[in-house]
Amino acid sequence: MLTAELVKPRIRMLGTQLSIDLLKIDDAIWLQTAADLIALLQKQQGQPLASWERALEMYEGERIDYVVVRGMVKVLTDAATFTPLETPLAPVQLRERLFPYGPVFSTPQLFQQQARSEIMQTLANELAIPHEQLEAALFADRPVAALLMDVGPDWTPEGLIVRYNLELARGVLYWASHMRIEVHGGYKDLWKYIKFFKLMFWIQAQDDGYTVDLDGPISPFVNATLRYGRQFAAFLPALLLCERWNMVATVRSPHTWNMATYKLDATSELQSHFKQSGLFDSRLEADFAQEFEEKFGSKRGQWALSREDEVLNLGPTVMIPDFALTHKRTGQRILIELVGFWHPDYLRRKVEKVRAAQCHNLLLLVYEGVNLAADALQDVPGEVLYFKQKPVLKDVMSTVDAMAARLQGAIEQNQSMDSG
Repeated sequence: MLTAELVKPRIRMLGTQLSIDLLKIDDAIWLQTAADLIALLQKQQGQPLASWERALEMYEGERIDYVVVRGMVKVLTDAATFTPLETPLAPVQLRERLFPYGPVFSTPQLFQQQARSEIMQTLANELAIPHEQLEAALFADRPVAALLMDVGPDWTPEGLIVRYNLELARGVLYWASHMRIEVHGGYKDLWKYIKFFKLMFWIQAQDDGYTVDLDGPISPFVNATLRYGRQFAAFLPALLLCERWNMVATVRSPHTWNMATYKLDATSELQSHFKQSGLFDSRLEADFAQEFEEKFGSKRGQWALSREDEVLNLGPTVMIPDFALTHKRTGQRILIELVGFWHPDYLRRKVEKVRAAQCHNLLLLVYEGVNLAADALQDVPGEVLYFKQKPVLKDVMSTVDAMAARLQGAIEQNQSMDSG
């Protein structure tokens, strides 16, 4: 990610609204700059970081738009791989071997009769390595001595500008203390990254999505901290994986230190570099969806199948059932979770989530050979249906119809009792 110094000059403030000055992807000047920097990096293959930095200093010259240039360079450098030089001995050990000689100079001195080159040659002979190799190894543990071994992605000028814009947008969140997002779809990846970046959340359902408030564990108790702002910044690309979304963050302006709001939504041109999860997590799920589509899809049945479109709030975590069946006429929903060939720890957590959810319209499809205790799924809310090789769709739909009828009956009974 960009440093704060590379982000702050691009931040704009209008009233209490904060925004970031992004680059236009089709701007000819910036396309040429991006192309120049990419070519410059490629020429540095196999050279030390110090050489890359010297080349950049020469390229930057007298340009007054150096903030943007350095931002692009930071993106390229972060994505590249610099590998420390292999040495016959660790550099610190080499320096220890030379330390007893004391201060040395290029020519002999009164209190040091040997010149530096002579001492280096003596140690090189002891190690049976060329003098030049010893010189290179002496400070090979410094970052600037690391060699560029991989330039990273197959960069294009447009791609570099897109990534630079994303890093700018993320950078504004360094000063954020709270984030509210509204999401519609893409829930699995969203919560995977919320958990990965250790963000606290509060979730509230909407008609066709969810509102999620995000905080760091100590953000409500401090006036200013960049700690969780950087977590928000790291998380932002995950939000871009959602189908429809908008975000409002509470940010302390780095210029005035006044509180401001920072807004983004799905209409922005920002693009995520995070990898999106596949549609299905297992062949079992893919086969179930395919068979349903073949036998009950389109207008052939009363139920419509959807994938991971409901989030069950379990307090400190969530559960996102694999599928949902929605009745085309009544709108009634039955959630489906497949419990297949999983590791015991995963199964234990799965059962804990099922019990915590207390979801009576949840149908568990469980592989008979699953590694669970015999009573693990007794008395769980909803229904449990076992299968041998794969779920028998006819049995699944019979159970779904029975569940729907029972749940509808319970609703009508409660309504009758309330009216009485």
